[in-house]
Amino acid sequence: MYQWRKFEFFEEKSAGRGGGGGSAAAVPAEIAGRVTCCSGGRGRVAVGCDDGTVGLLDRGFRLSYGFQAYAASVLFLQQLKQRNVLVTVGDDDQSSSQSSAICLKVFDLDKVQEEGSNTTTPFCVQILRVFTDQFPQAKITSFMVLEEAPPILLIAIGLDNGFIYCIKGDIARERITRFKLQVEAATDGSTSLPITGLGFRVEGQAHQLFSVTPGSVTLFSLHVQPPRRQTLDQIGCQTNAVAMSDRMDLIIGRPEAVYFYEVDGRGPCWAFDGEKKFVGWFRGYLLCIIEDQRTQKSTLNVYDHKNRLIAHSMPVGDVSHLVCEWGYIILIMTDKKILCIGEKDMESKLDMLFKKNLYTVAINLVQSQQADPASTAEVLRKYGDHLYGKQEYDEAMSQYIHTIGHLEPSYVIQKFLDAKRIYNLTNYLEKLHDRGLASKDHTTLLLNCCTKLKDVEKLNHFIKDEDGVGDIKFDVETAIRVCRAAGYHEHAMFVAKKAGRHELYLKILLEDLGRYDEALQYISGLEANQAGLTVKEYGKILVEHRPAETVEILLRLCTDVGDPTTRRGLNSMHLLMIPSPMDFVNIFVHSPRYLMEFLENYIKAVTDSPAQTEIHNTLLELYISNDLSFPSISQENEYENHYIKETKGKETANGYRPGIKEKTDLGKEDPKIAKNIVDRRRKGLALLKSAWTSEMEDPLYDVDLALILCNTNAFKDGLLFLYEKLKLYREVISCYKQAHDHQGLIACCKKLGDSSQRGDPSLWGDLLKYFGELGEDCSKEVKEVLTYIEKDDVVPPIVMLQTLSKNPCLTLSVVKDYIARKLEQESKLIEDDRKSIDKYQGETELMKREIEDLKTNAKVFQLSKCSACTFTLDLPAVHFMCTHSFHLRCLGDNEKECPECAPEYRSVMEAKQKLEQNTRDHDLFFRQLRGSKDGFSVIADYFSKGIVSKTTVPPENGR
Repeated sequence: MYQWRKFEFFEEKSAGRGGGGGSAAAVPAEIAGRVTCCSGGRGRVAVGCDDGTVGLLDRGFRLSYGFQAYAASVLFLQQLKQRNVLVTVGDDDQSSSQSSAICLKVFDLDKVQEEGSNTTTPFCVQILRVFTDQFPQAKITSFMVLEEAPPILLIAIGLDNGFIYCIKGDIARERITRFKLQVEAATDGSTSLPITGLGFRVEGQAHQLFSVTPGSVTLFSLHVQPPRRQTLDQIGCQTNAVAMSDRMDLIIGRPEAVYFYEVDGRGPCWAFDGEKKFVGWFRGYLLCIIEDQRTQKSTLNVYDHKNRLIAHSMPVGDVSHLVCEWGYIILIMTDKKILCIGEKDMESKLDMLFKKNLYTVAINLVQSQQADPASTAEVLRKYGDHLYGKQEYDEAMSQYIHTIGHLEPSYVIQKFLDAKRIYNLTNYLEKLHDRGLASKDHTTLLLNCCTKLKDVEKLNHFIKDEDGVGDIKFDVETAIRVCRAAGYHEHAMFVAKKAGRHELYLKILLEDLGRYDEALQYISGLEANQAGLTVKEYGKILVEHRPAETVEILLRLCTDVGDPTTRRGLNSMHLLMIPSPMDFVNIFVHSPRYLMEFLENYIKAVTDSPAQTEIHNTLLELYISNDLSFPSISQENEYENHYIKETKGKETANGYRPGIKEKTDLGKEDPKIAKNIVDRRRKGLALLKSAWTSEMEDPLYDVDLALILCNTNAFKDGLLFLYEKLKLYREVISCYKQAHDHQGLIACCKKLGDSSQRGDPSLWGDLLKYFGELGEDCSKEVKEVLTYIEKDDVVPPIVMLQTLSKNPCLTLSVVKDYIARKLEQESKLIEDDRKSIDKYQGETELMKREIEDLKTNAKVFQLSKCSACTFTLDLPAVHFMCTHSFHLRCLGDNEKECPECAPEYRSVMEAKQKLEQNTRDHDLFFRQLRGSKDGFSVIADYFSKGIVSKTTVPPENGR
């Protein structure tokens, strides 16, 4: 054992809290007898004496209280861990000569009974005689109590005859069973050896009992019946040299060594010379009090067998008992002095080792004592610093690697930034990534190291993870950026693909490698939503180099043409999930021709797209615009753009720029461009009409945008269609006026001015005004216009004459026939009106005379027959002013009106009431006014019927 280092990890502690100064601790003076046994547990130390008393000492080794447990002496005692119970064995008064005085007592320390002012005695739960007729008396040499499941106890009592008496059960209620065990008898036929030590081992439901004699070690399996005996060794030890480790291994101390036993036999042994007076176990340390045979002096050694060191060694006197409590090792001497030894804190122990540069010992120490990871990492860091200072870089890095997760990586990295130590740095960074603790900067540094070393194998191992499976253990974007910068494009692509970063994978393919076909193939294999995102980001490059293929992919994305049956069953929610073509418009910014092709194919395949309006707006702009670019004919574009710039300022007051003649002239210069413009505008007009049919209330495009496009690009046909659909007839007429198209004007008015087709007849007046202000000879057109004006009687003759008189080029012969016909018509109308007047005047005069006659002269009734029954009229009779006479009985209940004249009278009154109601129906009046060719006749009719002639004058206030 000379190879084991000695350290002072323990120190003597001052045990007396209230005791005087630095005086040594001792058993209190109140305990007068010799200490025969002791036990620690539950924060107190119990001591038994040869005078039968038991004392309980607190942490300051002061007597909490004591009591007389036995009349003679206390032999053994043990405090239970789970309950505050003390179990003792002692010599009590002999009640009779036949019974034994040795008995077992169980004291409940929570129940104290006062027996006087100076004495406190705990309640004695049960007293059992140890020896009975079946269990003969012998000297007790060892004692052990096991708490199974409270209140069940298992008590083992070792005797000097090799027997072990066992008591199991609820001692308090005396529900117990007794049985005895016997170790193997001596082979030489001599008397059995005494039991010098006992130890329980519990593994689940298996209970086992170690027993030690000076010549054997035996294991009893108590969980089988009968208990099975197994001899583990043919050597033993003396009393007090037996202990149990925290792993429930049996420890025995012999002069030549200390032996460990497990259930299957002897385990490791440690050759510590000297007679073992006491053996104990404390927090993973082996305690041995060894007596030197030459000097007869005892030494306390604390062994750390895991780290193979002596944690403490100090000379001690004559020790009578060894007990552990309160985290201390407590030695009770024969002279009743107490030595209290405590372990130093971890920091103090480590400082001691660091000063001696014993870093490996320090590491083993913190690991064996299960220190927190941060403390272990700090020890490893200091060891690494020590090795680094000795220029042992490989060994230092191996220590730093163990600190990953607790030590800041920058602390290690800055030490190994030198180019000579780049290999060590690479190793550290790899481990950092393996633990998942690397940042973006660490990934950058590791990849830079690999590229500088040109170690492709290590780069493959790091990036491709050998078998190509597993989670990504580094920052993907950083790895890709560094690999691209170093020219390792394949590695960058591998990382991007494995991480599912499709946009980065395509970026490398397109921007670095220019592999456009492969990029398109890769996009085709992606899910729809992911493919849409990648095309949005890199579509411009794809359209520039592979336009047709890109359009094909976009059509598959937006129309879901992969499954022909899918679209027929699509609902509106699924349509919203499919990418919209408008999401990809920006990628065609330099290729509008392919955008037009894409949208045209899309609307052919999809007729119910949610983005239909936006698609039509975009197509209209492409169709109608003059300056659509075509990459294949850039020279023609330059000429076309130049021409358009020259013609942009030629706008009329209405904002329309005539373009028919200009387009014809341009076609003479460059037929290819002109043909393209004509074709596109033909498609544009077709789209305007198909997206706004007569059955549609609203168009499938933005009307305002369409008007702006047609007006800006001088698209006359489109303007005319839109103005007509919007019922802006005067704007339609204005277009023909600006084009000086007289026949078109007349044809337009025929179409739009026909009131029978809900047209606007006032357009003829505007047309007549136009010819009147034209300033040139337009006799033919005026005659034709007058024909339609005369037909619908739209413009009064006087207004017509005033309007045409402004044109000096028109003669009276143009309107001569029209005026003659109108005069003849007016003369005929005047004559008809005069006859009607004479008729109404005669009828009125006749009515006046009848009224006057009724007012002034008597009425003679000469009828002799009843007008109802035609019988002779007799009394009582009723005569009406209308000259009808009736029997009273023929009239029934209605004797106030003539039955013959009543229907006519009622119809007159109903007509009058209806006219009075019409006076309040203003909407009807205005509807008739708007629907009539001659509004004045409608007003005159209302006046003639007295509808609007009656006015109600509100009464003045105060009258």
